Amino acid sequence: MDTLLVQLIVLTAVIHIVDTLSYSVRLNSVKSGKFALSLSLFNIFVLLSRTANMLQAPLIGSLVGLHIARNEDPITEIRWVLLAATAGTLLGILLIPTFLKIFAAAVNKLEVKGSVPSIVVEALSIHNIKRIVKSTTKPKKNMFSTLRYKRIPKRLLILNMLITAIYTVGVLSATYSSFFVSPEKQLASAASSGMINGVATILLTLLVDPQSALITDQALRGKRPYGDVKALVVMLIASKLVGTILGQALIYPAARIIAAFYQ
Repeated sequence: MDTLLVQLIVLTAVIHIVDTLSYSVRLNSVKSGKFALSLSLFNIFVLLSRTANMLQAPLIGSLVGLHIARNEDPITEIRWVLLAATAGTLLGILLIPTFLKIFAAAVNKLEVKGSVPSIVVEALSIHNIKRIVKSTTKPKKNMFSTLRYKRIPKRLLILNMLITAIYTVGVLSATYSSFFVSPEKQLASAASSGMINGVATILLTLLVDPQSALITDQALRGKRPYGDVKALVVMLIASKLVGTILGQALIYPAARIIAAFYQ
């Protein structure tokens, strides 16, 4: 396997691990009641995810560019990258119990110190790294059976799944589409990724985030039980996982549709 492909697989997995863990921040904000502090710390994970996404595009461009030069279809390598998105989501799910313990401790530290950089520096010490490793927690088998799924809007989950699928294949499909167009149109088709991801972000902001925030806010004010937020987070992550799998079916037709606009 090429070094470039390995780098892309690792980076994509990291993006989706961070993205999956970010869903669970809602649980800590409701349980601790420290919504503003949780949100402040959560923004670091958003920044990490967006920075990683910026690094992903050039790597994908290099991978597809090499295959275009050899006149080889890069679909197999792209499917490996999509598989890394699914694997990253699954690994993120397994890490959620451990992440929540660490995140809760970090929020408490932030309340005392009032500085995010100082918390990051302290966390990187050898002593604290050992403590983090020792605090690893496995997901409990009964954590899914007791959830109140019926109170979570199904339309919200379907929308999250579709938007995740679009977001997952956005950069990949746009860059892959350059394989199907003439050389003078390749840059234009590859640049469509920003528009596709922009549309996905707008849809997420308008259709998914408000409903999720409403359920979280109601739980914070005691109008809903904490279990509803837990069910919401689990179902959103599950729909995200299905969305990454759906990306495998969407990648080729999406690339062909984008290419059709530039032919």
